[in-house]
Amino acid sequence: MLVSTKGRYVTRMLLDIAMHQGDGYVPMRDVAARQQISKKYLEAFTGALTSAGVLGVRHGKTGGYRLTLPPDQVTLWDVICLTDGPLHAVACLERPENTCARCGFCMTLPAWEGLEKTVREYLESVTLQQLLDQAKPQPANPEDYPCGV
Repeated sequence: MLVSTKGRYVTRMLLDIAMHQGDGYVPMRDVAARQQISKKYLEAFTGALTSAGVLGVRHGKTGGYRLTLPPDQVTLWDVICLTDGPLHAVACLERPENTCARCGFCMTLPAWEGLEKTVREYLESVTLQQLLDQAKPQPANPEDYPCGV
């Protein structure tokens, strides 16, 4: 159960947009520069986020992206599911019905089910707003950010 780079980067992108949108739209080139992530990479996920009603887009000179939902209504679970699909502790829990031949007597299954439930409940309890409220001051110059994180 590993949150992918994609999930982490999209979370950073959404937080950046929330921090900078004010009453307008945030250009993706600005988000990419501040987050030190390729603009093209980030834009690969905007379609799914727009379709899901999380992001709004405006094209043109004053265009960019903005959250269409308040940050307190977007959870980390939402973000992860939109980018990676739900996280599962083990492969046999990926389907609605467990088809593993051992599931009827598997001694470890309750542990994996409990882990999955705990992770989901935790990620559902953390909103973008909570992360924004806990944020530490960000460097003013993107070059001051450490690379590769």
